[in-house]
Amino acid sequence: MIARIWSGESPLWRLLLPLSWLYGLVSGLIRLSYRLGLKRVWRAPVPVVVVGNLTAGGNGKTPVVIWLVEQLSKRGIRVGVVSRGYGGTAARYPLLLTEQTTTAEAGDEPVLIFQRTGAPVAVSPKRSEAVQALLAQHPVQIIVTDDGLQHYALARDKEIVVVDGVRRFGNGWWLPAGPMRERASRLRSVDAVIVNGGEAKGSEIPMRLRPGLAVNLLTGERRAVSALAPLVAMAGIGHPPRFFATLEQCGAQPVKQVALADHQALDPALVESFVTPGQQLIMTEKDAVKCRAFARENWWYLPVDAELDGDQPEYLLKELLALVH
Repeated sequence: MIARIWSGESPLWRLLLPLSWLYGLVSGLIRLSYRLGLKRVWRAPVPVVVVGNLTAGGNGKTPVVIWLVEQLSKRGIRVGVVSRGYGGTAARYPLLLTEQTTTAEAGDEPVLIFQRTGAPVAVSPKRSEAVQALLAQHPVQIIVTDDGLQHYALARDKEIVVVDGVRRFGNGWWLPAGPMRERASRLRSVDAVIVNGGEAKGSEIPMRLRPGLAVNLLTGERRAVSALAPLVAMAGIGHPPRFFATLEQCGAQPVKQVALADHQALDPALVESFVTPGQQLIMTEKDAVKCRAFARENWWYLPVDAELDGDQPEYLLKELLALVH
């Protein structure tokens, strides 16, 4: 229903317009207060790059963060990552992630980034505290923030926005009548726009998510996802249909698709209920980090990597390197 409202297919969005006007007014006043200096902005002693979005729901932001960390690390740059840690409830903040940190403490996306990249990651609702925690323990040269485009209390040197190229901005309205956190005109003030799927426009950087081999959560075995049958697909991300479409592109034919809420907590009983004896379960990597502690031998996940096309990604990386040198 939310997808139909936000796309404009359902006329119910009109009933939510008063709340959207209020949301837009409050968010606009918050941003203006920082621009006028009425609220304090904290600047880190190292460059900060924000990777965020203008809409609610999954746009492919986390794969872009991983891509940036990997690309900068290959060029000899020490990168740290900070996040709000949405979905996590740590006993205290800031929290510097370790191999023992759970998704219940830090949230699924920070744990995924930490496990995939090996870069130091810190989470805190106050991102400035997360940055300071990183700098106190690691000699990082640049900070990448996972989300936080609207977190204006942290000064940033570059802003990168990730856009879903298929859904774009829906009906264009603020939450809750539409998917927007800020209006699309905000794109004029950012440094780069990366478009995940669909068709990139103008100076936008086209991106696609390239799936790898399915990985067994228990054994680490790798296998083509098309070889897993009968297969049940599970996705607890911002836009589950994207994952299901990726499976179909890989030649998989799930007998059942289970769409969960983004960041939904998972437990053994719930996940086991999705499959019957003899079936294989495939999930996103973001879901897998929540299931590793109680994985079963028939559970798999499908990793994806961001691929950015054209010459623009190299120009973007050069701009980020120039911040460090």
